[in-house]
Amino acid sequence: MKARIEARNRFFYPDVMVTCDGRDRETSDYKRFPKLIVEVLSESTEAFDRGDKFLDYQALDSLEEYVLINTRHQRVECFRCNEAGLWVLQYYTPETTTFSLKSLDFSDTLAALYEDVVLARADAVDAIA
Repeated sequence: MKARIEARNRFFYPDVMVTCDGRDRETSDYKRFPKLIVEVLSESTEAFDRGDKFLDYQALDSLEEYVLINTRHQRVECFRCNEAGLWVLQYYTPETTTFSLKSLDFSDTLAALYEDVVLARADAVDAIA
């Protein structure tokens, strides 16, 4: 499903997108009011997901959280928009044990998120680059 960023006249295909806004039922082609967007990082898309795409997503007034899931390490980065409109980063690592998505009132263990996931070896990724 596409996410439309009207202010930038752009469309993206996030890995996961959650909307609870009734206005998103107006069309089946795209969603305009996501509250959560998740991207699973890959070597080829990581810089774009962290940079220009995130900047475009910030133009969505409805977006509460932007989550990046690392595929080389058990690490989740959650950017949350606070009351002042500033994006605050919270890291989740095996040491933190649990992670939460406040926009959905959801929490679970990092181990559950990464269950059955074979992480890309960092040295193999570095050798490709």
